[in-house]
Amino acid sequence: MRILVHDYPGHPFEVQLSRELAQRGHKVLHIYAGYNVTPRGELKKKDSDPEQFDISPIFIREPLKKYSFFKRWQQEREYGILLSQEIRKFQPDILISANTPLDAQRLAQKTAQKENIRFIFWLQDVIGLAAQRLLRNKLPVLGDIIAGYYTFLERELLKNSDHIVLITEDFQPLMKRWGIAHEQTTTIPNWATLNQLPVQSSQNSWAKKHCLTDKFCFMYTGTLGMKHNPSLLLELALHYQDVENVNVVVISEGPGANWLRERKKEHQLSNLLLMEYQPFEELPQVMGTADVLIALLEPEAGIFSVPSKVLTYLCAQRPLLLAMPQDNLAAKIVTQNKAGFVTSPNDTEAFIKTSEMLINDPLLRQACGQRARAYAEERFDIERIGDQFEEILINQTVV
Repeated sequence: MRILVHDYPGHPFEVQLSRELAQRGHKVLHIYAGYNVTPRGELKKKDSDPEQFDISPIFIREPLKKYSFFKRWQQEREYGILLSQEIRKFQPDILISANTPLDAQRLAQKTAQKENIRFIFWLQDVIGLAAQRLLRNKLPVLGDIIAGYYTFLERELLKNSDHIVLITEDFQPLMKRWGIAHEQTTTIPNWATLNQLPVQSSQNSWAKKHCLTDKFCFMYTGTLGMKHNPSLLLELALHYQDVENVNVVVISEGPGANWLRERKKEHQLSNLLLMEYQPFEELPQVMGTADVLIALLEPEAGIFSVPSKVLTYLCAQRPLLLAMPQDNLAAKIVTQNKAGFVTSPNDTEAFIKTSEMLINDPLLRQACGQRARAYAEERFDIERIGDQFEEILINQTVV
């Protein structure tokens, strides 16, 4: 088959799927937004890649105005036009599209319909409902209008898709409410690129380079956006500012990281280390430097956003400390597998107390880390996951 896999951010596990499908003999083009500033996977063709695999970034004319609603809407439409051009040029049998701004997704779906291309919506986040929860308080009236538009658009795009891949069964009640038949969906949980994330000692070259080999490191890596609460990381650094050799390491970019940078200066926090995104190939050593890995998610995000960083963390054989809703899939995975601890995103006291428990109990940290890695090794088999996707693709081509 000719398969176009589109993943707007360029996440590691999506491009791993593209490579797996190409290894099976399919002609695969992987497309992503080349201008995005987010943690990314291996997005350059390697010598070991099959001949029938290619990667192509898309660039818009200006830097993305992420926090200007009108300008961002214009730029996402521009991106959708460029994506549509790539679809027409490649002429795939099937288009799989994930993590795509909804206005761009609409243009891609329209193009697929016109060109008689099967369209698979890979639903990672329910953007409309997330926007509704996040914007209601930030933009009273206007936020409801924006969220209403995107909720309607997302529902229509899903209903008009040939098939939908859900990352969690938690999305099923919403699909039913929106009139989407159960047989139109398949649930395939997200995963991390286990084969690219070997367990590393804390005494590694990255840790040495940043003088962290003799530190206890709480670490946060990834996006700090509207779905996250960076003040918890600030409170953690403030709590341990007088404790020798305890650092809070934050690897991120954007408004949340900028806010922390200002607070670091204001409070003179030498134990709060802020870094830009690190190259993907250094990620195992980065996470290996951590003693505890942290993920955050605001209550408004609920079950409709599953942070992929948590799945990556599980590979590192380190305990996890999460501040997020208990009913979120990532939280349930960590709790059920005893890979760490989950506190309410609004409960700073519980977050700090749990951090103290982890600092003071190295055997607990070790046990949590071992269970985390065991879960990853059991669940993140790309061959098995490739089988699941290939079955969907085959079913679509015989419809």
